[in-house]
Amino acid sequence: MAVASHLDAEVALPPLTPGPHRARLGVISIVACFGGLLFGYDTGVINGALRPMSAALGLDALTEGVVTSSLVFAAAVGALLGGRLSDALGRRRMLVALAVVFFVGTVVLVLAPGFEAVVAGRVLLGLAVGGASTVVPVYLAELAPFEIRGSISGRNEVAIVVGQLAAFVVNAILGSALGHLDGVWRIMFAVCALPAIALFAGMLRMPESPRWLAARGRHDEALAVLRTVRAEDRAVAELAQIERAGDAPDGGRHDRLRLAEVLRTPWLRRILLIGIGVGVAQQLTGINSIMYYGQTVLVESGFSAQAALIANVAPGVIAVVGGLVALAMMDRLDRRTTLLIGFSLTTLCHVLIGVASVALEPGHPIRPFVILALVVAFVGAMQTFLNVATWVYLSEVFPQRMRGLGIGIAVFAHWLANGAIALGFPSLIGAVGITGTFFLFAAVGAVALAFIATQVPETRGRSLERLEHELAAGRPLAHRR
Repeated sequence: MAVASHLDAEVALPPLTPGPHRARLGVISIVACFGGLLFGYDTGVINGALRPMSAALGLDALTEGVVTSSLVFAAAVGALLGGRLSDALGRRRMLVALAVVFFVGTVVLVLAPGFEAVVAGRVLLGLAVGGASTVVPVYLAELAPFEIRGSISGRNEVAIVVGQLAAFVVNAILGSALGHLDGVWRIMFAVCALPAIALFAGMLRMPESPRWLAARGRHDEALAVLRTVRAEDRAVAELAQIERAGDAPDGGRHDRLRLAEVLRTPWLRRILLIGIGVGVAQQLTGINSIMYYGQTVLVESGFSAQAALIANVAPGVIAVVGGLVALAMMDRLDRRTTLLIGFSLTTLCHVLIGVASVALEPGHPIRPFVILALVVAFVGAMQTFLNVATWVYLSEVFPQRMRGLGIGIAVFAHWLANGAIALGFPSLIGAVGITGTFFLFAAVGAVALAFIATQVPETRGRSLERLEHELAAGRPLAHRR
């Protein structure tokens, strides 16, 4: 009965209407997405800063791997902590705090006298990146109306790839103009202080998540926030729906679920495992081997170091284009369909890169350009069909009472997989070359396709409250009506 009454309530929601509230929602999403921009810049800047940093500080292959992966492993911890702290303190307050950590980490890194201080700065940035990777998508999903939730939440992933592209462009410009300076890598890192300041100042003026407020019994404040981002009748109806979901069995109580309770409840345990699987599968495509070591891959394929630094901008450009296309599709194409297309295309690209590296021997004049074209195609497919969809999906699939915990654990696993690739990719390339590496990624992609097809539920076209009731009622693979 709880499910039926909830569905009836959702049908009765007034339609979305244009007005100042839509513009307000747009402003909120832009400000929050500075967190995604910082995520992208801080993960992408190492791509071009690593070589001059290594030369200046005397790093070897092992310490290069530690510097690169320290941010990623710290991000895993930051994701886990960020999800739980945002449940306790609020989404907005967490984003303000994360802006401070971004700024402090940047200062430590820029002033670092040696390897140890560099790692300390990268760890601070990693904690902030991980926290942002969980809090920003949830904040946007909880503010957005369900009809356009995909395109609103997906803006964060576009901000991430814009940040990565910005890092690649800044690296290319500074590397070409100031590459003779020992401290050019410090300037590359210093740039990210600017969006950290913008995030801090902007979030001080942004509202709290209405669903977080309602879950704590602060219904008047939740309604006040909804009235700024919805028409009046829609705001009142939506709050009533949120309150009704809170009164349903297992729904919306003010206390937060603990992990032990999640693991004891079969449907919650399954949703947690699905979230972990989606997050890890996205990373095991090897996308961040290109974002972190793109210059290394291109040098391995036959480009000179300087040409590779410039050519590395191409994957960054296609990532932004793909992100914009994905954003346009998010409210039109089901999540499961998007993920299935994405893993099919990326697996095909992996196979083609492996075949090209075998068919075109090192030294062949067209080898580097063919591999660059296939890498660009891989990044384009990844960004168009997988990256945006993954982050939107993780922000939607978990019930309110475990949303911070669930996305925190899923993104923790996501970052651990990311860190394993960041740490092991140079050794993998050295051991089996481009050929073996990308054939391995293709095999993992085939497993991911089977997982998506058989285990992953649809989330598009449902409010967060309705989705929770459908999952609890045992309809985990239901397609959008």
